[in-house]
Amino acid sequence: MELAQTRNSLHAIAELLLAGPQYRRDSTIRLRVVPGAIATVTAPELRADHLNVWLGDASVAIGDATYAELGAHLGIVAGAPEGLYHDGSGAEPSDRPELDPEAAQALLAALFRGDQALRAFAPDATPVLWPEHFDVGVTVDEVNYGVSPGDGYLGEPYMYVGPHKPRTGDFWNAPFGAALPLAATVEEVAAFFAEGRKQAAAG
Repeated sequence: MELAQTRNSLHAIAELLLAGPQYRRDSTIRLRVVPGAIATVTAPELRADHLNVWLGDASVAIGDATYAELGAHLGIVAGAPEGLYHDGSGAEPSDRPELDPEAAQALLAALFRGDQALRAFAPDATPVLWPEHFDVGVTVDEVNYGVSPGDGYLGEPYMYVGPHKPRTGDFWNAPFGAALPLAATVEEVAAFFAEGRKQAAAG
């Protein structure tokens, strides 16, 4: 499985084909994780899985098309949200996704496991898939909790706890707080978040 290449393509799809069109229509970049896919939070729903991009019941196979061509098939203009952040996937509408379906399924499953763990850990918070860094997370009492499908820090899916104010101690093993490779079950991921909350509260 080619995780990095596929992850970058999923990130670009989230940014150029979901968040950008949604932002231009409804002024929000928030996305969500659904079983086997990522999606917009407003209707009509834009959704992407390991094979297709969807607008409602209409779909287009990702295949060899550019992001612009995929958007055109669905009647939307591909493009990232403008003027909101400077990082992101770095992809342009004229680029082509390079997506391995098996790797994409694995990454989407990791994001969904994170989403479910966040809901179990903080039932009053709504997990958000952010298109800038392409991770799903919540913020509770000035601490970020989330799951990333991988990035420049760690090239595989991982779970993290990121206090707004730095903490010290053995638990805090990352520049932004604490991070570990993603645990195998929702319960284990939620337990990591709970331990992070305990450690953050201890100062």
